Amino acid sequence: MGRRDIVVVLRGTATCLEWAENLRTSLVPVDGEAPGGSAGDPSAPKVARGFLNLYKTPGERVPSLSDAVVGEVRRLMDVYKGEELSVTVVGHSLGAALALLVADELSACAPRAPPVAVVSFGGPRVGNRAFAERLERSRGVGVLRIVNAGDVVTRVPGLPHARNGYEHVGTELRLHTSDSPCLRPSAGPACSHDLESYLHLVDGFAGTGRPFRPDARRCIVRLLQLQRASVRASYVKRAFELGIDRKATAATGLSRSDSYGCVLSPS
Repeated sequence: MGRRDIVVVLRGTATCLEWAENLRTSLVPVDGEAPGGSAGDPSAPKVARGFLNLYKTPGERVPSLSDAVVGEVRRLMDVYKGEELSVTVVGHSLGAALALLVADELSACAPRAPPVAVVSFGGPRVGNRAFAERLERSRGVGVLRIVNAGDVVTRVPGLPHARNGYEHVGTELRLHTSDSPCLRPSAGPACSHDLESYLHLVDGFAGTGRPFRPDARRCIVRLLQLQRASVRASYVKRAFELGIDRKATAATGLSRSDSYGCVLSPS
């Protein structure tokens, strides 16, 4: 890359409060209500109320995500002053939504802010077209949006291309669970949205319309642990024979580190 990259990684939904905020999908101005009132202005950048609340609201003893991330990035910019810097924000699910809000703010956090890029996995829509255009065109944020075709989270909230409605941001990289030799074609919504499934599919991606890479190296032990019902029987059987099936692991005393890299193929 030739420069120092600051990486911000954001997790998905983990608490009941976060689930509740995910459902608050009314669009509100991302910069707050202007004195003249911008709530009804279709040209104003707007985002989901719940995502904005999670981003801007501090806890009882901790700062808001906005203050924490921007403050830390500014500190690192000062530490490495004089070096060429960039910022990459990575997130899955809710983290993918928050990554866009982080990128929007970081790209304007200083007079000479470093370039900002976003890599999102299984992210929902976050804001309206005005927000998407500001992020990509006005602020120059590059967004790679990785989508599993079977992931319903990537289709919500709102209707695409509706007047004053939600719109995705960035360039889409579309993956398909059916391309994987080890996942069942009937894998359900939970598997389609699981981060480990995404990482598995990215590892095997060789190009749109091309078969899964035969030399993909990411171990499927985590898939067996998290989405065992969606893994093809031949792989489950092979893992059991090697003693690294989730149930067999407990019986044999093998740790995950002992088994890492063992289940690459049922052959």
